[in-house]
Amino acid sequence: MVKHYRPPGKKKEGNAAKFVIRSQALKQLQISLPLFRKLCILKGVTPREPKKKFKGTHQTYYHVKDIAFLHHEPLVEIHRAIRVHERKIKKAEAKKNHERANRLREKTPKPKIDRIIRQRYPRFVDALGELDDCLTMVHLFAALPASESKKIEVECVHKCRRLAHEWQAFISRTHKLRKTFVSVKGIYYQAEVEGQMITWLTPHSLQQVVSDDVDIVTMLNFLQLYEPLLSFVNFRLYHSINLKYPPILDPRLEALAADLYALSRYVSTKNGSSVVNSEAPQVESEQLETKQKELETGNETSELRLAQLQHQLPSNEPGALMHLVEEVTGEHEEDQDTKECKTLFKNVKFFLSREVPRESLLFVIPAFGGIVSWEGEGAPFGESDQSITHQIVDREAQGHRFLSRDYVQPQWVFDCVNARIILPTDNYLVGRIPPPHLSPFINYDEEGAYVPDYAKTIKHLQAAARKEVLPLPGVGNEDLEDPQNLVVEGIIGRAEANEAAERKKKMMILEQQYHNDLKKELKGVTYTTAGSKETSGAVQTGESATNVEENPDDDMGKLMMSRKKRKLLEAMQISNKRKQAQVDLIKHRKKKIDEAKSQRS
Repeated sequence: MVKHYRPPGKKKEGNAAKFVIRSQALKQLQISLPLFRKLCILKGVTPREPKKKFKGTHQTYYHVKDIAFLHHEPLVEIHRAIRVHERKIKKAEAKKNHERANRLREKTPKPKIDRIIRQRYPRFVDALGELDDCLTMVHLFAALPASESKKIEVECVHKCRRLAHEWQAFISRTHKLRKTFVSVKGIYYQAEVEGQMITWLTPHSLQQVVSDDVDIVTMLNFLQLYEPLLSFVNFRLYHSINLKYPPILDPRLEALAADLYALSRYVSTKNGSSVVNSEAPQVESEQLETKQKELETGNETSELRLAQLQHQLPSNEPGALMHLVEEVTGEHEEDQDTKECKTLFKNVKFFLSREVPRESLLFVIPAFGGIVSWEGEGAPFGESDQSITHQIVDREAQGHRFLSRDYVQPQWVFDCVNARIILPTDNYLVGRIPPPHLSPFINYDEEGAYVPDYAKTIKHLQAAARKEVLPLPGVGNEDLEDPQNLVVEGIIGRAEANEAAERKKKMMILEQQYHNDLKKELKGVTYTTAGSKETSGAVQTGESATNVEENPDDDMGKLMMSRKKRKLLEAMQISNKRKQAQVDLIKHRKKKIDEAKSQRS
């Protein structure tokens, strides 16, 4: 029987009916490639990998339903209208009708993606889960210089900086920051907001240079989605703590580039915290009350001006303005981590020298309950304040030293935050080489993991702070749990120790009996429950029996595994060997470094 071949142009089947290549998608949508990339970024459409690439392996494939999803997108029509509008502007400029060209520029339609954000993130938890890349991108553009050639506008940089400071002010005020790590790439932060762990990277406060190898257009397309997303998240978070959004800041502090401190003051003031000295003149409070009344009845310009005047710093404002740890009325119950982070720097007062990363420390220190000031205008208190306990410096030459405070390096703050304790300042004094800055994102408690010496020191310091007893090297936890040792330490009485010893003895007998039964099973010996009768009913094949006799420590369960589980076990063993090889390499390098140091000394 002759096989029937489908005539060309008829219905397709298989992968050819489910997927289309990018050039076919552009023909269907009738748009350009840059616009197609932009729509894919905004709508979250990604390429697919079909099992059979019917057009070749060098093509990019998309699902048919994704293309149909883009075909009905209103943004396509808006961008077509923008393209028509640009042609009108170009035509008016060609005719030297500049007035019409400027009028058309002002009326250029602008796409709004609020609806897209609502579609992609129907719940607030979904938006928080996708906030890692958003925060990293916004903080990156907040540090980039404006450039016309790179199409980075000044308004875009200012907006990103504003959004980043609003996010940091909320995290600092609610004490949601959990981990920090300073690396070559930048500073990593991790915060916990409504049960979601959010990690982002901020660049160092240095002059950023935009390389030509970076695709700025694609990054700006992502930023077009991330800016309104972060605005909506900030709006929701600020309203959750009964704050108005967007906040109105003190223009004097904004001019001094102290936006984060101004936001912190706004948050503390709006929550009713005692940020103004109780001994302030009563005339000032009366002026604030009259200004609040006028805010309700005045026009928009007067509202903005009066609100700015309301939040200006009084002349005798104390350092307590940086207290961001007062309770908020109606706030939800705080978890254990928040309470612990809230009181880490409770009785510590910091002063920042001009050479340290001020913006990062202004974010981290108040998030853990500290009071901080800096060198320059707009600071809440000066360097000569006698209540300062720690001064953060990064240079050896100091004009005047106060004996009542410790001069430490900035790394001490980050290590204290990661360890959740106040570390000794001896190793962090100015002029000394500080200990290694350990990453808090690595779990040193994993089996076979390499544990640095300083991590062991921090662990003992944490145990001492919690008044725990840690075993000595070579001593296990079971030695600490020995009843006789507990009697010697005076923790329990003699009678309780005897009862605990009897229970422990019974458990050891049962455990030994269990191991004996397992050995009998491996040897193929059948036994009764009473254990009185034992018969050797083992069915031994040649190779398996010899292997069991020669290698009794081998896992007999591996022989009974299916092929899939056995391959999975082998892959796990290979992974463990690879990890162990990395640990051995690190130990070998450390040994070489120690030998070199000993030879130098």
